[in-house]
Amino acid sequence: MGFFDLSGSAGRMFGSLGVSIDTPCTQIEISKSESRLIEVKSSKNVVKIVENLVRSFNVEENFSLKIVQVIPEHAGLGSGTQMALAIGSGLNQLFDLNLSVAQIAVSAQRGRRSGIGIAAFQHGGILVDAGRNETAELPEIIARECFPSAWRVLLVQDSAHMGVHGVAEWDAFAKLKPAQHNLRGLVLQHMLPALQRGDLLTFGAYMQDLQAYNGDYFAPIQGGRYASKDVAEVLAWLQANGAVCVGQSSWGPTGFAILENASMASQLKTVVQQAFVAQSNLSFSLCCGNNRGAQIERK
Repeated sequence: MGFFDLSGSAGRMFGSLGVSIDTPCTQIEISKSESRLIEVKSSKNVVKIVENLVRSFNVEENFSLKIVQVIPEHAGLGSGTQMALAIGSGLNQLFDLNLSVAQIAVSAQRGRRSGIGIAAFQHGGILVDAGRNETAELPEIIARECFPSAWRVLLVQDSAHMGVHGVAEWDAFAKLKPAQHNLRGLVLQHMLPALQRGDLLTFGAYMQDLQAYNGDYFAPIQGGRYASKDVAEVLAWLQANGAVCVGQSSWGPTGFAILENASMASQLKTVVQQAFVAQSNLSFSLCCGNNRGAQIERK
């Protein structure tokens, strides 16, 4: 949902707020085999992840990897982190490597800025990380709350746009100078208490401040407060039609609206689909918060 300290003024850089959702999700199957086989439907990135982890873990035995479900890549939904941790955890269980999630994350080169994806994999829920300092390998998670069971998340996805990633992402952070201030107090003293009491109106109002902080900072890279102009138009429409909490996930282009209950979410989804039916690049889906970490089933 955004960084709250792009200034580094508190001795830590970044610091972020995010939530784990139940769909889309990553699901893999991994097993020992006579030869190494990676069943990849769409992504060369999976092969790179496997090669890196096999090298880091010194895995010499053969195995097969099947990708059952994937999160869309470069959409701002943390697909790379979830895939890397899923594969790493699968190898860890399969070959009894006795590694922690933190060790897997470090080996997979995750958590270099935000710790949300790692904590979402491990714990689920709404999460706050303190940001990076020079001594810690991973950002420290300083708060975790359950996502209210009644709330729903409406995702707005744009298939015609791809979020900043890879080398371009590193170049982007290298070009941007630190911000002049931070929003630590806003997140810890206002957003979290609002969440704890189930006050979506207040939580959403402060979300707009957090989104503006991130959107204005990254505007020179992503071309505006939001990465996709079409998604930006939808989010404005949703606000005008009663959604009190909207924003962009990470680099986008995916946008989101958090709604008070399933009935409201379903009705609004139907109406917004009709309003933007002519824009075939846009898709809409509903999901719940996921308040548990990744599951491993041994067969």
